[in-house]
This record gives sequence, structure tokens and C-alpha cells, in this order.
Amino acid sequence: VRQAGAALAALLLVNQCVCWSCGPAAQEAEVKTYSMKASEIAKEWLVVDATGIPLGRMATRIATFLRGKHKPTFQPNLDMGDNVIVINASAVKLTGLKLEKKVYLRHTGWMGGQKATPMKTMMEQHPDRVITKAVWGMMPKTRLGRRQMTHLRVYAGAEHPHFAQQPKTVEIT
Repeated sequence: VRQAGAALAALLLVNQCVCWSCGPAAQEAEVKTYSMKASEIAKEWLVVDATGIPLGRMATRIATFLRGKHKPTFQPNLDMGDNVIVINASAVKLTGLKLEKKVYLRHTGWMGGQKATPMKTMMEQHPDRVITKAVWGMMPKTRLGRRQMTHLRVYAGAEHPHFAQQPKTVEIT
């Protein structure tokens, strides 16, 4: 016991800590956390067919792909997500009474300038905006979130002009 006490006193005289987190053993290990660089990020192109898929379920999966949370190297401060192409947006499944009761609100910035658009009208005129708004609701409202939203492309029909990127088809159930 005296020898251990003497060794501890010697360490304290040199102002070294003896705890496990910053002691001599921890200083020898020097394990550093790896942080990816923007040039090391591999982005893919994914195609999602919206036919018959519930809107919310599809939007959460698309938001996951856009942020890159499906990758084991995910870092929340980097744009690691993939480019997502959504086709057949007009055939997305809406559960419950959303088609009749849901209303999209926006404001012009002028007094009394609140505008309301029913979902039925939005699905008839701009079905791509329904999916875009649903995905945006699940993304972070930051500069990075806005940049990641630019990687989303939504088309009402089955055609898209991104065949040159050789997109992979993703099944969402």
C-alpha cells in the first residue's frame, strides 16, 4: 500500500492525472474520431415509384435518403444524401379524409393575404408539390436542409429526364 501511495504521490507531483480518460494509458492510445471530407462522399441517384404508397411513409423514407441517414458514414453537418427522383406523384396513396379535408396555407405577406388551397385542387393541378411539401416538413429547416431539398426531383408521370445518371430503383413498402 505504501508503494502504491508513493507512486500516486509521484504522479501528482508531476501534475499528471491518473484517471482512465486522460491518464498515461489514454495518452498513448490517441484514438481520433474520423470526419469525412466533401470529396470522399459518394452520392447515388435513386428512383422511387409513388404508385400506391402512403404519402407520409414515402416522405419519411425520401427525407432519410436526402439527408444520408441510411449510410453508415452519416454525419449531420455534411450533405451526404443521395439524389432522389420520384415518379408517378399523381398516383400517391392518401389515407383517411386527407383528400377532402387537408388544406395547404400560405401567406402573401400583405394584410389579409392568407391563401388556402385544398389538397384535392393541389393533387389535380400540381401533384409534385404535395410530395415536395411533405418531404420538406420532415427535413431540417436550415441552410443544409434547403440545399438537400435541391436533390429532390418529383414528376407527376412515369417519365423523367435523368437516365444519363443511371438511377437505381428503390422499393418503399
